[in-house]
Amino acid sequence: MKSGFSRRSLFKGMAATALAPVLSPVLAAAQAEKKPWWLGDGMPQESSGTPKIASAISLGDGVTDKEIRGLVQIGVYHALSGGPKIPWEVNELQPIVDKLKANGVQLGNLMIAGFTNTLYGRPGRDEEIEKVKHSIETAGKVGVPVVEYNFYAHRAMEGYFGETGRGGAGLTGSDYDRMKNLPPLPEEGAHTLSEMWANITYFLKAVIPAAEKSNVRLALHPNDPPYPLSRGSQQIMGTVAGWKHLITIVDSPSNGITFDCGVTREMGEDPVTVCQYFGSRDRINHVHYRNPHVMKPYVKYDEGFIDEGDVNMLAVMRELVKLKYTREVYPEHPRAIDYDRERGPIPGYPGGGGYAGNLYDIAYAKAMLQAALLLERH
Repeated sequence: MKSGFSRRSLFKGMAATALAPVLSPVLAAAQAEKKPWWLGDGMPQESSGTPKIASAISLGDGVTDKEIRGLVQIGVYHALSGGPKIPWEVNELQPIVDKLKANGVQLGNLMIAGFTNTLYGRPGRDEEIEKVKHSIETAGKVGVPVVEYNFYAHRAMEGYFGETGRGGAGLTGSDYDRMKNLPPLPEEGAHTLSEMWANITYFLKAVIPAAEKSNVRLALHPNDPPYPLSRGSQQIMGTVAGWKHLITIVDSPSNGITFDCGVTREMGEDPVTVCQYFGSRDRINHVHYRNPHVMKPYVKYDEGFIDEGDVNMLAVMRELVKLKYTREVYPEHPRAIDYDRERGPIPGYPGGGGYAGNLYDIAYAKAMLQAALLLERH
């Protein structure tokens, strides 16, 4: 996730604080601690005790009134984004958090990056780790409960390619054969599992105490794609065994994972079983919700529409509800459909989509959540 965060543009974006009247009922309902008038009694809704469907926003120019309206209009009250350059400061993040909160939206997750020396165990990592700790403390002060991060030696993006799905829609293919013989990059080098485990252990033992004191949870995203070797480097989060080892390094709810049911299936694992393992231990701190079709575990699959693929998406959502998971669920990697293509180039993954594709995924995820809540009642 890339934020494109600009400090200068942030305060310019914060200058106009009045939103269109469409948002005032949301704020009024939040202040009165009751649901808005338009919510009937037929379908269950998100609450403090349920998962929260979330959407990504951009902080690049300061979150806009239009962007907030766009979330609320589709019934999304939880957001996530890439964070600014580390170290994060309260005066950067507080205006954003306050603006969202005043209009019924919670910023529930920020992605942190910018600690390359820490990844590779190089000189300068202690300075980076201090910046990360400061950023985590800032997140706690402004009320952002989850900080997500990656720990790739190299992310194997070279294995992605565009495919064509139903009606000519764009899908994202992934094939290890496309990149398995690529050499290490000079700036990265090649790293073994033991090296990478040593590096992340050093990192976690330094930052988890700060996260605990700040009431912040860290969520490590799994290796995606989960190829066995990525430009000469092994993948510490490329297996469920790796995920399980991670949470033992520092035994704390602040040391958790991003549970990605799509990556879980890409590795040939059962997403419901894996969800239960980590959720029952309170180590799922964020969820990515998508549905690949797997031809060969770890090395060959495609990312299709959320209503296709090899994951029982309702079963995953039901498990999250049963586990009383209450943080964000992010339906990610939308598919490319003509509506978005006609409005200009779509950045991101080959075969990936834009606004309309994202709206489709969110609506589907909301339906799965409501179905899971209904089934839980009976």
